[in-house]
Amino acid sequence: MITKRIIPCLDVRDGRVVKGTNFEGLKEIASPVELAKHYSACGADELVFYDITASAEGRDLFTDVLRKTAENVFIPLTVGGGIRDLDDFDRVLKCGADKVSVNSGAIRDPSLIGRAAKRYGDQCVVLSVDAKRIGGKYRVFAKGGREDTGLDALDWIRRGIDAGAGEIVLNSIDTDGVKRGFDLEMLRAVTEVSSVPVIASGGAGSIRDFITLFQTLPRVDAGLAASIFHYGEVSIAELKREMQKNEIPVRIVKE
Repeated sequence: MITKRIIPCLDVRDGRVVKGTNFEGLKEIASPVELAKHYSACGADELVFYDITASAEGRDLFTDVLRKTAENVFIPLTVGGGIRDLDDFDRVLKCGADKVSVNSGAIRDPSLIGRAAKRYGDQCVVLSVDAKRIGGKYRVFAKGGREDTGLDALDWIRRGIDAGAGEIVLNSIDTDGVKRGFDLEMLRAVTEVSSVPVIASGGAGSIRDFITLFQTLPRVDAGLAASIFHYGEVSIAELKREMQKNEIPVRIVKE
C-alpha cells in the first residue's frame, strides 16, 4: 500500500522562512537551511521550498540559499518560485532540487508544463495551484495569491495534467494559515478530476486535521503544512504515530 506523505513547506522571502495567514501578514521565522536539516532528520517524507516573492518581483529564485538547503536535505526536495522557462527548471535542478513546482510561470505560458515534462519527465513537474472561492467557483490566483487570473481551478488542473504535470499541490487561500483544518470540499473536487497525486496544502492546525484529511479523502496523497511544524505545535514523529494508530499507511523513521 502506498504510504501517505507528510511534507513541511519552507516559504522563503529574502533568504528567510516566513509565514502568514491567507497569504498576508508574513512574519520571519528562521533559516531555511537549519529548518531543512531538522525536517530531514526528524522523519519528513519530502520538503517543499518556495521563494514566495520571486514571481511577484519578476526575479530569479535565490539559488545560493537553495543550494545550501539542498546540501542538507536527504529526502526529495520540490522547489518553486520564479519558474518561468526551461532554463529555470535546469537551474534549480542543478542546485539539488528533485522536482520543480510551477505556478505563475505556467499560467503565463501553459506550454511550459508540457515542454518541461518532455525534457525532464512528468515526475519532475509539479503544478502548484493557489485557489480561492469566488462566486461559488474555485478561482486560480497567481503571484503568491495576489492576482486573480479568472481561470477556473478545476479546468486549469485538468489542462495541467493533460499537458504532463505529474503532481498537483492545491493551496487553498481560504484556509491558509487559519489552522482550522484542510479545505476538504475543495480537495474533494480536485481529487475527482485528477489522475495524478494530489497534495493538500492550507489549513492544518493539529494532528487531528491530518487524520481527518486522509480518512475523509483517501485519494489525497500527502499533507503539506508550514507554521505548525515550524513553531513545534505538531511533531512529525508524533503525527506519524497517530496516523499509524488510525491505520493510515505511513513511513515511520526509527529513532
